[in-house]
Amino acid sequence: MGDKLGSLQPVALWKHFEEICARPHPSKKEKLVAEYVIEQAKNLGLEYQTDKYGNIIVRKPAKPGFENKMPIVIQGHLDMVCEKNADVMHDFDKDPIKCYIDGDFVKAEGTTLGADNGIGVAAALAIMESQEIDHGDLEFLFTLDEETGLNGANALKPGFIKSKIMLNLDSEEDNTIFIGCAGGKNTMAKFEAKWEKLPKDSKVYELVIKGLQGGHSGLNINEERGNALKFIARILFHAIKKSDATLSKIKGGSKHNAIPREVFATVVVSKAKASKFSKLVKEFEKIYKNEYSTKEPNLEISLKEIKKYDGKVLKKKLSDAIITAMYLLPNGVIRYSPDIKGLVQTSTNLAVVDTAEKEISFVTSQRSSVESEKEEIANLVATIFEMNGAKVKFSDGYPGWQPNVNSPILKVVTNVYQNLFNHEPHITAIHAGLECGIILEKNPGLDIVSFGPNIYGAHSPDEKVQISSVQKFWTLLLETLKSTPEK
Repeated sequence: MGDKLGSLQPVALWKHFEEICARPHPSKKEKLVAEYVIEQAKNLGLEYQTDKYGNIIVRKPAKPGFENKMPIVIQGHLDMVCEKNADVMHDFDKDPIKCYIDGDFVKAEGTTLGADNGIGVAAALAIMESQEIDHGDLEFLFTLDEETGLNGANALKPGFIKSKIMLNLDSEEDNTIFIGCAGGKNTMAKFEAKWEKLPKDSKVYELVIKGLQGGHSGLNINEERGNALKFIARILFHAIKKSDATLSKIKGGSKHNAIPREVFATVVVSKAKASKFSKLVKEFEKIYKNEYSTKEPNLEISLKEIKKYDGKVLKKKLSDAIITAMYLLPNGVIRYSPDIKGLVQTSTNLAVVDTAEKEISFVTSQRSSVESEKEEIANLVATIFEMNGAKVKFSDGYPGWQPNVNSPILKVVTNVYQNLFNHEPHITAIHAGLECGIILEKNPGLDIVSFGPNIYGAHSPDEKVQISSVQKFWTLLLETLKSTPEK
């Protein structure tokens, strides 16, 4: 990594971010970064605790003269989403993130950057070590395993934090203060695999869709980006109507909270229908490039015959049921908020499909700031799967964070922002699963806001963080700590 980010301001924040990038930290494997946080606390002589899940809290006394300030907990998560382009050789369990400066942005070489939530964590570490920043008593809460279901936050015990005000640093728009978030749950389906030998007089093809933007299934769901699994479902559904196409295997998407960018399918058709199938794929390539010319300019659809194939094929009835379920599943925005203009209230994302010897498995995710709508859309997804023969399970889900427009800390941050930048911040909720809802549920009365720098393309290899916005975020954070009300 060297001094690639060494010229950036604030120096301490970027130093810690570079150290985080140097340590692999996928969800459930954050050990190296957790050890780094504890090492910093020990070196600074600060009190720290860990819980059974591995969440860490560090406590720092007030700067002399600021002892009467209300205590604040600064919170972020240690894990990152691990996505890479198909042609990139990278082992997220072992390899460091290769970050670099490109104009006003820090990016990674073909992988997710981990600015979500590495920048927030780095900011917390920089405040931990500083002797110059004005602040009252501080707690720093570092949670684990956020990206796979907010599991670290869910494992927190009441009383682990003492403060009554929390600054969550896991947001991605530098002109926005978030005061609420959606709740969510996953709906998982499994089809029992039933196989038969490859029929005689058949051709086998690899059908690939790639080059889509992908992105966060909460933050980007309103942008009408292409979903690779829905794209291929549409092709295959028409293929079973116009030819005898049958799946041998299908694999696409990788994370429940990411819009799938790629999908790979092995499709078997009779020689008699092979030309119809090939023609159909070419027709849909034109259709998609017309329908998504502005949203997905890098879309690629390829169909390649596999000359020698010794695999099996799914039984036709099962293959048709899988394809039909994928085709029927709702995907994207279901409803916008009637109260906050432009805010997605309810959505669903067809996220992952995978083929194994004994089963074909699916993961979908549903989000809503209205609990009843979250349950309703999850039940609709489950019903479609069940009607086509799948067995369905739901995740436990997590609660939303209901906005409080009368929040005292919101007023502080809003006033600080206006004084610093001479315009009002945008105050809204977010259609994503911040940990705030869970932490609030375990600590009733906690007063919370969330803010951060501009991070684009989170959860995809296009992820980048805007350098100038990090400086702005840092300034807002420090001035907020200085302006906290007295006890």
